[in-house]
Amino acid sequence: MVGTRLAEMLIDAGYEVAVLSRQAHPNRLHSFRWDPLHETIDETAVPYADYIINLAGSSVSGGKWTDERKKDITESRLSATNLLVSELKKGNHHVRAFLSASAIGIYGDSGSQLVNEETPPAIPEDFLADVAHQWELAAQRVHQLGIRTAIMRIGIVLSDDGGALPAMAKPTKLGAGAQFGSGKQYMSWIHIDDLCRLFIQMLEEAAWQGTYNGVSPNPVTNKEFTETLAEVLHRPLVLPKVPAFGLKWVMGEMSEIILASQRVSAEKVLKQGFTFEFPQLEGALEAIYQKEE
Repeated sequence: MVGTRLAEMLIDAGYEVAVLSRQAHPNRLHSFRWDPLHETIDETAVPYADYIINLAGSSVSGGKWTDERKKDITESRLSATNLLVSELKKGNHHVRAFLSASAIGIYGDSGSQLVNEETPPAIPEDFLADVAHQWELAAQRVHQLGIRTAIMRIGIVLSDDGGALPAMAKPTKLGAGAQFGSGKQYMSWIHIDDLCRLFIQMLEEAAWQGTYNGVSPNPVTNKEFTETLAEVLHRPLVLPKVPAFGLKWVMGEMSEIILASQRVSAEKVLKQGFTFEFPQLEGALEAIYQKEE
């Protein structure tokens, strides 16, 4: 989802974009074949690039977290990043910068505490935190090669093309929207266009190095999110809260995605000079759903 929109915005900005994929892409994007799990990649891919943006990794919300699913979530991220590191080590390239995704899941369930890039990862007890931490350690190996490296800890990405928002909006559109758990847990979100603009600014400006939170400056509670979404969609909220034990029974360990509270600071990206087009939740949701009207 993010890669598709980011490619569109890069092309609109005048860049030539190629994708790494396990399948051929019969569209306007040039593509190189790779298979990270089998450690194979087109040998001309990395030498082609001025910049690499690493978004590879299977969805954390693609099903219950069985042991096999957890292994896939972890290995899909580490194998892709490690393969890129191996190619960059060869030195026959002109890559100026390496941008890599991570996730605010690295902070675990931090309650109402405002966390920032200096906050230690919630390891080893939290699965998502452990995955994100390993992912970042793999990406930091590119920095050790002398290539400018920036890591983006991405929050809940708001888009009508996928991710969490359509799943949350569907019951609300049907008049069955409800808070999850206590409703007091914080959600740190970002409009997909702001996230892509942030990646592009990171790509273009050499001052961006290290780790950054890819979130809006205004996190909200689940209660606030649900109420704002219902208001934008012009739907009532009539159902009671969905209890935490119910979510855990249906979703298992994956329910922590919804129930964990993450109040994440955007101060570092603001100080770096980034300006959000959608700093407030209501404006972000209106921009998304006005397209459907």
